[in-house]
Amino acid sequence: MKTVLCSFCLKSGILCQKCLAKVKSGEISELDLRIARLLLSLEERYPSLQNVYFHRTVDVDRTLAVIVGRGDVPRLLGYGGKIIKALGAKTGRAVRVLEYGADDRKFLEDLFAPLDIVTINTIWLPDGTTETRVILMKRRGRQPPFDVKALKEIARKVRNMTLRVEFAD
Repeated sequence: MKTVLCSFCLKSGILCQKCLAKVKSGEISELDLRIARLLLSLEERYPSLQNVYFHRTVDVDRTLAVIVGRGDVPRLLGYGGKIIKALGAKTGRAVRVLEYGADDRKFLEDLFAPLDIVTINTIWLPDGTTETRVILMKRRGRQPPFDVKALKEIARKVRNMTLRVEFAD
């Protein structure tokens, strides 16, 4: 697994001066450190993790967003979702995998997977701000498989995007 931290620091648990400075400056959080160590420990069982670039994590209301490099989402979702299940089991949270630097549509598709997006609109408000309206296809008679409020907050923290989520029948 690739990350801004040294792999030696992740494996040993003792941070060098460079990595310690990144933690102190806030570039890397304690949660990022924990998740990077978890992913590194899973690398032996799941070799595809060797090519994944881990950027950071965002934690909101029992939902964890893991942000990885371009094209790395399928590598983390592979193995029948076992990597994500292992992360969720070890952290006690629901896990969403998002791509770093993706366009808004790809970001929202990853955020709201497995539901399909019907449409995305930008709403211009009188005070000059904007909201992004996302209409999702609802599964018949079922609740969404995620916490919508938590995902809205993740979008705000990761992309500074205010979401209005609606469901179409």
